[in-house]
Amino acid sequence: MFEGLTVAMVTPFRNGEIDREATARLVDFLIEGGTECIVVSGSTGEAATCTLEERRRLWAFTRERVGRRIPLVAGSGTNCTADSIALTRMAEELGLDGAMIVTPYYNKPTPQGQVAHFTAVAKSTKLPLILYNVPGRTGTNTLPETLEKVQHLPNVVAVKEASGSLDQASAIRARTRLTLLSGDDSLTLPMISVGAAGIVSVAGNAAPRAMRALTDHARAGRMREAEAAHRGLLPLFKALFIESNPGPVKFLLSAMGLIENELRLPLVPVEGSSAQAILRAAGASGVELPAAVRASLG
Repeated sequence: MFEGLTVAMVTPFRNGEIDREATARLVDFLIEGGTECIVVSGSTGEAATCTLEERRRLWAFTRERVGRRIPLVAGSGTNCTADSIALTRMAEELGLDGAMIVTPYYNKPTPQGQVAHFTAVAKSTKLPLILYNVPGRTGTNTLPETLEKVQHLPNVVAVKEASGSLDQASAIRARTRLTLLSGDDSLTLPMISVGAAGIVSVAGNAAPRAMRALTDHARAGRMREAEAAHRGLLPLFKALFIESNPGPVKFLLSAMGLIENELRLPLVPVEGSSAQAILRAAGASGVELPAAVRASLG
């Protein structure tokens, strides 16, 4: 479960509110582009600045729009175990197919605390869970030996590994039964080569077909084709993190006519120089841009 291309979907806003029309447009674009699973309200979805009621409405609407075409996963992890349990139960009540639980941020729990947190959330729900390790955002690394201690929980099924360490990814594969997913677009190919079954992608918001091709080729062992797909997407991978995510990908999606270029404070739209670099990289990676946008690049 949760193999292949999963996209960590942005949350479209318009005039300070969740933009339902743009959300529907983006969901359809992702599914038509070959996305195999969507995560709603992850880090890329600016979950930290959405209220409980906004999440409820967003999840219910996205569930309705996705239908049963592909699995839908809620980013329901926070740095408070009780809140994580409440959000995960809400995802279950709304009929989502899974939940993604990030390592608690800011609190910096010990490995023992991480085990207790993940265990409490897992025991509160029947949903399959993806654990999410992203030390660059949380300030804490969830180690392979910590994951080994929670793998006995039947609904802990996968880990999104975004430490950037292939050694750590390899250790997770060696020490656990969990499905390994890359948490970094630029590491999709090497992560699959050491045992990952897919990617939870930011770039897939704008280039789902190309990301699906990359994952398909790599998982099938067609390494020459996979490397060519990786090289083609590399400018986009780098440009989407030229400023804090999801600023760059939201700007690109707005240039593509899919959403408004609106973020929630403390995030702000990318600067002009970054915007031009993002558009040039997108063009170099084969992202389809409107004619007027292409013309503006000279």
